[in-house]
Amino acid sequence: MKISVIGTGYVGLVTGTCFAETGNQVLCMDVDPRKIAMLEKGKSPIFEPGLQELIARNVKEKRLSFTTIIAGAVNRSSVIFLALPTPPHEDGSADLSHVMNASAQIAQLIKEPKIIVIKSTVPVGTNQLVRQVFAKETKVPVTVVSNPEFQKQGAAVQDFMSPDRVVVGTSDSAAEEVMRELYSPFMRASDRFIIMDELSAEMTKYAANTFLAMKISFINEISRLCDAVGADVEMVRRGISADPRIGRQFLFPGVGFGGSCFPKDVKALIKTGELRGVQMRITSAALEVNETQKEFFVEKIRNHFGGQLRNKLFAVWGLSYKPKTDDMREAPATSIVRAILREGADVFAYDPVAVENARRTFKENIGRAETEKGKVSGKLKFVENPYEALNGADAMILVTEWQEFREPDFDRMKSLMRGRVIFDGRNLYNPRKVKTMGFQYFGIGRRSQQP
Repeated sequence: MKISVIGTGYVGLVTGTCFAETGNQVLCMDVDPRKIAMLEKGKSPIFEPGLQELIARNVKEKRLSFTTIIAGAVNRSSVIFLALPTPPHEDGSADLSHVMNASAQIAQLIKEPKIIVIKSTVPVGTNQLVRQVFAKETKVPVTVVSNPEFQKQGAAVQDFMSPDRVVVGTSDSAAEEVMRELYSPFMRASDRFIIMDELSAEMTKYAANTFLAMKISFINEISRLCDAVGADVEMVRRGISADPRIGRQFLFPGVGFGGSCFPKDVKALIKTGELRGVQMRITSAALEVNETQKEFFVEKIRNHFGGQLRNKLFAVWGLSYKPKTDDMREAPATSIVRAILREGADVFAYDPVAVENARRTFKENIGRAETEKGKVSGKLKFVENPYEALNGADAMILVTEWQEFREPDFDRMKSLMRGRVIFDGRNLYNPRKVKTMGFQYFGIGRRSQQP
């Protein structure tokens, strides 16, 4: 089948590449010429396990190609996927300008019937808005299908190739058959194709992400109560996750969720409720808990040093919002590092793959600068390995649980650091082991954290 994908971000690039891997002819379009030039050489502009190899193979086999010209992408395919960004406005509503502008351009170019598949995460009712654009701009028959993505960054290829479900929203039987055919190679073990109406498909995506966000915020809130009463959140987590109605996935306390999906989707769902006169209290609370969880962690650091962080040096391990990705969008490390810098502390930071994106995120913080109150902020420096970050550090702060951080050389750490304190924002370490190695340990909701 001939497919076009408009947009080569995480969703679009994984979608196009995986469809090419099953033998389809796929053309991916993007307005960024530098990204397209890179992709034409078989190189991925994003870090995602397994994606680089798939891109290179399918480019070589001429099943996967790239362009900056939307007309070429429209005219050569019968199915066009829209995988465009929908970032949040200041009020939390989703910015649909990319989706709507692309729809209008496609409508002016099409010469024969098409299936337009909305892969982007969009508010309920967007499918109808897109249909209205096509009805206004062209007389060529167009079917608009909703097909939300459920790919985790760091496991996006695996999630696409072996999905736990494929949700398709359409009332058109012919479009349903085309979508079934497209996804059939990924359904050989079991049929997890779920067909529903367009509104329900759009709602399913937001409801799923918001539920997962609330789950993370719930265990984070419980971790704070554990801190207060002297319980151990790891024991509590094991006890409640054994209940199959709750489950083990995502039930890990930490410094909060981030990324391109949870924060913006939770905000968009809250905004949808506001527009319909429905107060989303639990959803709003999940977002509030997530924001205050970062402040709670910084307060632990501040309290240990008697409220005085100026002239302290902190080693930060992990910057991306989660491991196996270089994505810095809404990363908890951003808030934590900036809070420390504002109080006059210096930060040496390391991440296995996200440093270049982090440089752009923290560009105003690199070096010393005056804060809004006229005080001089701390200095931020990025280093090439985790142990380099520890040189002269008063404490190590673990923010992202990369695999390489799980079994560090504690003796080497001790020899490099000025202070012997670990703030574990992901409960990665065993408190007893860390303390026997001569460190003070502070986790999230862990019992007996003091030496």
